[in-house]
Amino acid sequence: MNIDSVVNKTSIADDLFGEPLITLPNPDSHATSIRATALVFADPASIRLLDYIEKIAPSDATTLIIGETGTGKELVARKVHKLSRRQDGPFIAVNCGAFSESLVESELFGHERGAFTGAVNSRSGWFEAANGGTLFLDEIGDLPLSAQVKILRVLQEREVVRLGSRTSIPIDVRLVAATNINLAEAVQAGRFREDLYYRLNVAALDLLPLRQRPGDILPLVWHFIDRYGKRMQLPAVTLRQDAERALLEYAWPGNIRELENVIHHALLVCRNALITAADLHLNPHFAIVNNQRTAVGQPVTSFKSLEDVLTALYQQPTDGLFEKIEETVIRTAYDFCENNQVQTGHLLGISRNILRHRLKRYGYLL
Repeated sequence: MNIDSVVNKTSIADDLFGEPLITLPNPDSHATSIRATALVFADPASIRLLDYIEKIAPSDATTLIIGETGTGKELVARKVHKLSRRQDGPFIAVNCGAFSESLVESELFGHERGAFTGAVNSRSGWFEAANGGTLFLDEIGDLPLSAQVKILRVLQEREVVRLGSRTSIPIDVRLVAATNINLAEAVQAGRFREDLYYRLNVAALDLLPLRQRPGDILPLVWHFIDRYGKRMQLPAVTLRQDAERALLEYAWPGNIRELENVIHHALLVCRNALITAADLHLNPHFAIVNNQRTAVGQPVTSFKSLEDVLTALYQQPTDGLFEKIEETVIRTAYDFCENNQVQTGHLLGISRNILRHRLKRYGYLL
């Protein structure tokens, strides 16, 4: 097909929007979030996931959602809640990585007046707030071990004890947890309790990255075109064939959230409501070649050259060698990803919280 050919939304909207689509409530309020604000079940892998969700949702089984940042884990959790018998109860979403270690237990389990400095009033925690409904704990792998112990007890006893209290409070909550790290490896490393891991992993939902469910890409593209196009009061938008091909051939390290940002930007800069490949502002380092993400389309570099460099460094050791190597790895990855924390964390296989901690240590963040 000619590169100048276009795809008009009105001609394929029925096919694309016929797939199940879920969005965050008031998605525009999450404009600066790294979360996905929409999820579609069009790709065969996503259809299989939806089928599994429909099977496990009616139960009260604790559920663990595993997936990269920006893949739509909270949206899957909301789907589980909506299909459960708790759908009329509250759905509470909590990001475990957002709390300091000193406050996380108070946030989750509540506290009594005087339990600690600054606790001037009693307050219920998120487990109590979710009573009768579903509590979604995102980034559960970031919780300190002390909080993990208490969550295990809550799951076993179905009750919470506020900080500063000796009285237990019965609760009826379904727990859905999510993580973007390998919890089994975290267990082996001593960073996550094995008993809690098995307690959470009753029903596991593996949410694939967007690059592994390409059938979802274009339906999401048209969803975001429709959403932002209406907000910007644009006429009917068309997508040129080179833009469509570029979208399908990109690795999407930031997943659905990155796709949303790309489409929003494209609508801001495109002319005459026509999106071309040049309007997409895709990172050229993340093209897909032979189903493998590569740098500018080149084969993945062997680690042999890196081993040679390290061997040379070992022969002339300096103080703090490991710290210098680690800083170099993180600094170059951060530069490579154009200071995008989500992409850098994904590239290195570490959580965003760990990356932020390192960047602060090295003076990249305040």
